[in-house]
Amino acid sequence: MSANHGNTPAAWTAVVVGLAGFIVGGAGLMFSPISYPVFWVGVALLVISGVLYVAMDKMGYGEH
Repeated sequence: MSANHGNTPAAWTAVVVGLAGFIVGGAGLMFSPISYPVFWVGVALLVISGVLYVAMDKMGYGEH
């Protein structure tokens, strides 16, 4: 196991964007009636967080 346990800029950025995705998606489900566009923006943020992690890792901001 690595010494930093995922404590890298790439990991933290992905976690923050993913958390924002869950918050936005959850907010979209709490509206009455349900706001599907807001929900899907949250889902898109989750996908973007994964892509962002991979891109930042390849740029050298991940685990070395």
